[in-house]
Parts: sequence; C-alpha cells; structure tokens
Amino acid sequence: MSTRNILIYPDPRLANVAKAVTFPLSHDVRALIQDMTETMYDAPGVGLAAPQVGVSLRIAITDTIWRNEENKKTDTRDLWVWINPQIVWKSDTTAPFEEGCLSVPETYEEVTRPIAVRIRWYDEQGKQHEAEFDGFMATALQHEFDHLNGRLFVDYLSPLKRRMIAKRMQKHFIE
Repeated sequence: MSTRNILIYPDPRLANVAKAVTFPLSHDVRALIQDMTETMYDAPGVGLAAPQVGVSLRIAITDTIWRNEENKKTDTRDLWVWINPQIVWKSDTTAPFEEGCLSVPETYEEVTRPIAVRIRWYDEQGKQHEAEFDGFMATALQHEFDHLNGRLFVDYLSPLKRRMIAKRMQKHFIE
C-alpha cells in the first residue's frame, strides 16, 4: 500500500465522468482501493473517489466516523467501499451542510443537498447492495459520488466564488 497524490481543483481531470468497474476486480483495482484507503486516512479525510487520485473508475470510499474525537481514542473505523454506486432515490427535504474536499484544500462552503438518499452499489466481491442513508453519511455519499460524475462541491457555488477558489488553489497548492 502507498499513498497517492490527490488532484487539486481546477485540474481538468476532476471534471471527467468515471468509467464503470468490471468484475472480478483486477489486482490493480484492488491495489487502487488499498492505496485510496491509505491516502484518505493520511490526508486526513472522510471520503475519497478514484478520480481524485487520477483514476477514472467509479470507486469511492468513505469513513465518516473515524475522525470523531471518541473514535480517535480507540482508532475505531468504519470503512465503506462503493463500486459503481448509484443514487436511486433522494429525499425531497434538503438541508445546507458545510462541505470541504481533499481536492479543494482549506476551503469550506455551505452546500444544500437532500437529507436522505437510497444507494445501490457493489462491494469488492461483486455483491450488489442497496440501502438508505441520512444525515452526514448522505451528504458525504452525494459529495463523493459527484466526483464520479465530474462534479465537485464548488460547482454548486456561484461562478465568482468558483473563480476565486480556483485562483487560490493555483496560487497556493499547484506550483
């Protein structure tokens, strides 16, 4: 396992739609998932999508509990691997949530999203799952799955804010 470099906005590769993963998973795809896991925990983040490390595949990982202060003490983790995920339902009720992104360092903005979602995805063994998520997990999933469709949380902001963030990223993080 090794950490990978995380692409920084406005890298054009972040705007590409990722390709579906085929099963059985190759050794390279399994290694990618391991590398993504190490990269996410090292960053530190609560989610990471393959396009963020320059790989155009529909894979995302999340662990929304490990950075909680109580869980840090016991090193409690709850890693989820999402392969070819689809949002099959979104609640009509929405709420704003302050989001950040490993591809947009040191930037936090409020984004309004549905408060609950139903997801269909595959695990590493190729087994299909479907479940409903709400709260922070629903927000994190929508954020990560946006990456698979070439979209970042900054795309929900005004054009002026996006330009300002892109300039700051280029000045401070892409040199």
